[in-house]
Amino acid sequence: MPTAPLQHVATLGIAIGKNSFHLIGLDARGAIVLRQKLSRGQVEARLANMPTCLIGMEACVGSHHLSRQLLALGHDVKLIPAQFVSPFRKSHKNDFRDAEAIAEAVLRPTMRFVPTKSVEQLDLQALHRVRSRLVSQRTAVINQIRAFLLERGIAVRQRLRSLRQALPDILA
Repeated sequence: MPTAPLQHVATLGIAIGKNSFHLIGLDARGAIVLRQKLSRGQVEARLANMPTCLIGMEACVGSHHLSRQLLALGHDVKLIPAQFVSPFRKSHKNDFRDAEAIAEAVLRPTMRFVPTKSVEQLDLQALHRVRSRLVSQRTAVINQIRAFLLERGIAVRQRLRSLRQALPDILA
């Protein structure tokens, strides 16, 4: 069943991939009426021509961007944490089964959802992640220098300040 009349789709599950997206559409009774694979560029055009419906996606890389696009088209978009989708997968993992599990999970009345993040929120989150990585790398380098010095019998206390104070004397 490649496509279905668009008016029959009440709930849509989308499995997001790097280059292709897998869609499973359910009618009001929960029966599968749409099973389709689309490229990244085709998704927005396909869903723009569709009557508004409930759309579920796993909260992952790229889902917030697509969620904002679909919300602008009038769809009701819900992002589900990945660990809450896996219990709804019926068999071995593949993209269509993932999309079907997402479509079923989004219909659960007690499901917890992730709010769609704005561009500003994502930018701030990226900034914090980069800063955290830089601090971690700086700490690793400091510890490595301390280990090299300790191999030569020079003990330096922990912390960047202690290393900065001790280095001029050590190098002299």
